[in-house]
Amino acid sequence: KAVKEGVLEKRSDGLLQLWKKKRCILTEEGLLLIPPKQPPPQQPLPAEPAAKIKELHFSNMKTVDCVERKGKYVYFTVVMAEGKEIDFRCAQEQGWNAAITLQMVQYKNRQAILAVRS
Repeated sequence: KAVKEGVLEKRSDGLLQLWKKKRCILTEEGLLLIPPKQPPPQQPLPAEPAAKIKELHFSNMKTVDCVERKGKYVYFTVVMAEGKEIDFRCAQEQGWNAAITLQMVQYKNRQAILAVRS
């Protein structure tokens, strides 16, 4: 279930490192990145494969670093377990970095509780 939905800008890995808008859905398990033209996952998809939807699962996430606040944007980096860093930006008032961090901490806490119980 979605905790937060909206648009985030993700820096591309390419040479030019352009900012691309992604429709994002924050869940209790992770962050879904959907190309803006694609319908939400619960709707039947046209010919476009679901492979375009990228999931950043909290089990593979290490930290969310708030890099800086500049102008109207907050720039932040999601650091994955394998060391990959993904840069994002959003309007300051949207608070995506805080929402992602909070959900990640809650996820890790739930996993720790499950590990202790087993």
